[in-house]
Amino acid sequence: MKPILYLRIASLLALLHAVLHTIGGVFGKPDPGPQQAAVAAMKANQFPLMGATRSYWSFYMGMGLTVTICLTIIAIVFWQLSSLAKTDACRLRPICMAFLLAFLLLAVNSSIYFFAAPAIVELLVALCLAMAIFASRPARQS
Repeated sequence: MKPILYLRIASLLALLHAVLHTIGGVFGKPDPGPQQAAVAAMKANQFPLMGATRSYWSFYMGMGLTVTICLTIIAIVFWQLSSLAKTDACRLRPICMAFLLAFLLLAVNSSIYFFAAPAIVELLVALCLAMAIFASRPARQS
């Protein structure tokens, strides 16, 4: 298969990751009990920092939305790379390798600090990138 298809699949997986992260992670409702108590504590503890008053909840929400924004932009970049791959796929290999490394590290981070679902999606994106790199290798010289 051509690298175009792998990059488009990676793009759609990254977009799916962004949407599910936003719905379940950023705007998901905590379960009653310990989860709600943790959220209440994060919201209640406010402190001045760099001229603004913030809480741990504001950092949690801000970082969650940052991940959503980054995953959405990555999905757009993968789609744009797939268009560029139509004419010059070999030159995209270093870019794909950088993203491959990033998604492998994200998968490790997710498996350690979060849970399996995001790690699986990140591994699938990494697999698509690896296949795009393999599919765009230069032709052998005889």
